[in-house]
Formats: sequence, structure tokens, C-alpha cells
Amino acid sequence: MPSFHNGAVEIAYLDEGEGDPILLVHGFASTKNVNWVYPTWVSELKKNGRRVVAIDLRGHGDSTKLYDPEQYSIEILAGDVVALMDHLKFDRADIMGYSMGGRITAYLARYQPARLRSAILGGIGIGLIKGGGPGENVAEALEAPSLEDVTDPVGRTFRAFADQTRSDRRALAACLRGSRRLMTERQAAGITVPVLIAVGTKDEIAGSADELGKIIPGSQVLNIPNRDHMRAVGDKVYKTGVLEFLSHRH
Repeated sequence: MPSFHNGAVEIAYLDEGEGDPILLVHGFASTKNVNWVYPTWVSELKKNGRRVVAIDLRGHGDSTKLYDPEQYSIEILAGDVVALMDHLKFDRADIMGYSMGGRITAYLARYQPARLRSAILGGIGIGLIKGGGPGENVAEALEAPSLEDVTDPVGRTFRAFADQTRSDRRALAACLRGSRRLMTERQAAGITVPVLIAVGTKDEIAGSADELGKIIPGSQVLNIPNRDHMRAVGDKVYKTGVLEFLSHRH
């Protein structure tokens, strides 16, 4: 896979297809492959005439692992996404993020709107503002000697996922501690780019898509039926809704 350096940090990515670019930003403890390739997002978007770029965020996948939480603020993670756009020499793109990637996408939509044609916030609803989801319980689960030592149910879920993806658990714990700053309601209300919010109706981590939709002006909401945080990622309703949203943007 290709990579580039943003300062001292090596960032891995994929770049496939031709057409208008869409940049994909995976969720916490995931990777470009787990979040976007295996659930066939990359192939579907390419079939629909898009150039698809997907990043491995620092601390994840094939990118550099860091162990200082200060190196994982949302601003720094968003800076890696912009650096990738600069490296590939495109000024603007549709950007879709899932979960933590959705937080990064929302930050870019608010503070770098000239770089986005649209923002798709997957797996993140009102939790963007009110919080919830993985916290210190998950960081401690990632640092535990083994899965058997973890009693917290949410911690067990993320620890099992990290083990399954063979992730650097110490880097993930640092990332989690560094990236938890929330967006205020006023900041979210200042987002002006076109936004689609897509969340599973059984997602207890993301929070309500409808609640966030009432705050971000002109945003569209896509509720993904009967899907939780993990299972919404590859859902057909999610894909169909995103492709329809992008076709209108086109």
C-alpha cells in the first residue's frame, strides 16, 4: 500500500478508481481495510464512478504507532487527513467517516469547509456533542493482560475487536485518551457543508442521528434499521443512502 509522511509520522492509504474523489476515514480500532475494503465500500464506490481514497489513521493499520495521547487529538488526526489530500493534490473531496472517523469529518466540516464537497457522518449521532461510547473503561481493557481479564462489557467488545484485527493495543489506548474531546452544540450548528448523518437504530454508542440532525443546519438523516454500531458498517441501506446522497451532490 502507498504511504507518505506528515512530519515524522508515516500515513498509509489506498487510492483506487477514477472520478470525483471521496475520502474514507475509519473508526477507532479499525483500519482502512476492515472499515471500508472488506465491507465492499471501496468496490461499490468505484463501480459508481468515484476515485476512492482511504486512510489508515496514525496508531492504526499500517501507519505509525505513537504512545503519547497528546499525539491523537482530533485536530491532529484531522490534520493527517488534510495532509493526505495535499499529498494527492486535490483541493476538495466528499469525506465519509465512521464513528471516530465521523468526529474527524465533523471537525473538518466545521473548520476546513473549503476542503469538503460534503460530509458523511457514519456511526456518530448526538454522541458527537453529548459523548458516550468508548471511554477509560475501553482504554483499560486494551491494556489488560488478556481478554479474560476484562469484565466491562463494552471494554470486552473493543478488546476482542482489537485482538481480532491484531492492532497495537497500547497505541489504541493512547489514541482513545487523546481523541475524546467533544464538539459543542454551537460548533456543530456552525457546519455549513452538506451533511448526511447515518446511524444504526440499535446503535447505543453513536447516539441519536435525529437529535444531531436538528442541530446541523440542512443535514439529512439516514437511520439504518436494526443495526448496532458494529453491524451498521456494511449494511445495504447505509450504502444505498450514501450513494443516493452523493448522486444528488454530484
